[in-house]
Amino acid sequence: MDFQPTRDQRDLRAGVRELLAGRYGRDALRAAVDGGSAVDRELWRELGAAGFFALRLPEAGGGVGLGLPEAVLVFEEAGRALLPGPLVATHLAAGAVPGAADGTAVVTAFDLGERGGPLVSYLAEADAVLGAAGLPPGEPVRSADPLTPLHRVTGGGPADVSAYRDTGALLTAALQVGSALRTLELAVRYAGEREQFGQPIGAFQAVKHLCAGMLVRAEVARTAVYAAAVTVQAADGEAAEAAEADEEAYGVAAGVAGEIAAAKLLADEAAVRNARDCLQVHGGMGFTWEADVHLHLKRAWVRAEQWVTAAEAEEALAAELSRSATGGEAR
Repeated sequence: MDFQPTRDQRDLRAGVRELLAGRYGRDALRAAVDGGSAVDRELWRELGAAGFFALRLPEAGGGVGLGLPEAVLVFEEAGRALLPGPLVATHLAAGAVPGAADGTAVVTAFDLGERGGPLVSYLAEADAVLGAAGLPPGEPVRSADPLTPLHRVTGGGPADVSAYRDTGALLTAALQVGSALRTLELAVRYAGEREQFGQPIGAFQAVKHLCAGMLVRAEVARTAVYAAAVTVQAADGEAAEAAEADEEAYGVAAGVAGEIAAAKLLADEAAVRNARDCLQVHGGMGFTWEADVHLHLKRAWVRAEQWVTAAEAEEALAAELSRSATGGEAR
């Protein structure tokens, strides 16, 4: 992706967009919301057959053999379509949990921190929890997003997912970028269709400024996510070479963590604020259940709490800046 997507990457993104448009368009989204069906098992298996979950597994292991830059493109499209389900956790579980790679298993994770107890999304729909020996018992709790059911685990502590944290945060950031770009599209389209005082509302300066701000946030976040994916890919290669040469890959892990934290922070802000501004452009219509804007906002709120929160990202960035200022020793 250095730094424009290659033709193969563009084709991959277009293929995923076409698949999701045909299989999970607006009608399917609204049917899921109205019916309360968070995970479509048939669609999950189709995603598995398309290589969504096995994208980064080596070909020798039955995967597609691509890297993190390609994964963020795919997850961006899933975010744009507002596709529900524990996509990130199942992707991370590919190769570790039987059935995750081909989509025959739904895998969730302890990725939401603690709010009076460990929270897990999609626990009732899951076949496994990443890093856990089995499915723990849990009590349903109210969720802001109608397609992200939550449970508070009542037995035992959360499984350790620290090994997956950075990659999970980056893929979640890609989902947020897709949502931010989609709400931008919805706002611009509505601003061109809705007329007031004899002209489209998009002709008014206040609406132009809202849409321009949405574009800036979405593109800055997308650039940060793409850059982090490329950086992680390069760092993994450097770490592998250092391991073969029996040398220490100094500073690689810390630098990558800072890149990912920045990407997650920007993507969360873009998704939440773009959804709010999209709602503002829609006016009273945006507040109705029939409009899709509120679904993007509610999903963005939930994703902002997954893997790396804003506070955690800010701490990681502060630590990286301190490390850089002191020549490698964090204070």
